[in-house]
Order: sequence, then C-alpha cells, then structure tokens
Amino acid sequence: MIETVKTPWHLWLVGVLSLLWNGFGAFDFIQTTTRGEAYMREMGFGPEMIAYYNAMPSWMYGPWILGVWGAVIGSILLLVRSRWAVTAFAASLLGAAVSLIYSKLIDPPPVSPEMAAMAVMPWVILLIAAFLAWYAWFMAKRGVLR
Repeated sequence: MIETVKTPWHLWLVGVLSLLWNGFGAFDFIQTTTRGEAYMREMGFGPEMIAYYNAMPSWMYGPWILGVWGAVIGSILLLVRSRWAVTAFAASLLGAAVSLIYSKLIDPPPVSPEMAAMAVMPWVILLIAAFLAWYAWFMAKRGVLR
C-alpha cells in the first residue's frame, strides 16, 4: 500500500512565489539577450554597465542559463511535487554561485550611484537559490515530493 503525504500549504506559497521570482529572472534573461542595450537602458543601466554586460565572456552564459532556467524548472517541478525539483534547484544554486564569484571576485561590474542597490543582488539571488534548494530537499525528505 502506498502512503500519500498531504501537501502542506506552504509548498503552494513557496512554489508560486518562487515561480514569480524566477519568472522575472527568465524575463530579464530573455530581454537582455534579445533586446540588449535597449532593454538595459530601460532598466536604468548607464553606458558603463551596458559595456560591462556586452563584454561578458561567452562562458558566463553557461552559469547564467543554469541559474535562471534551473530555477524556473525547479519552481514548476516543486508545484507538481516532483523530487526532480531538488536537482533543478541545486543546478540553479550552482549557476548563481558561479555568477556571484565572477561578479565579485573575477570581474566586478562598475557601480554607478543610481545602481548601487544592484551590488547586493548577486547575494540576494544566491540566498534565495540556497533557500529553494534546501526547501525542495526538505520537502523530498518528508515525502511530499515524489
């Protein structure tokens, strides 16, 4: 006999909020990679920041894609109660960690006074990615994810 575990209310809350958060990350990725400078200007980026993104090495697209799309897929898998959400969120966390290392240690971006708040965004993204990976792991451990 298969025992089913009741889905806790917070899984729906975390799942929907994570899909909204990560959905914006996906929107930002698509806009940045397809519209480029026009989108970045609309987002308030100055010429120095636009030049920084345009000069980003092509290998950095790997961690960026892993972080963004791993998180979107993880959010969807969490909502359908799949244990694969753990793997997707772990991949997203890896992508976020590599991106943070790049932007803080290898090639920090120029930060204008009007974009100073952006300096903390890699840390915020990493913390949210770590929370989502932990949460999915915890839900899988409790038997909520199948």
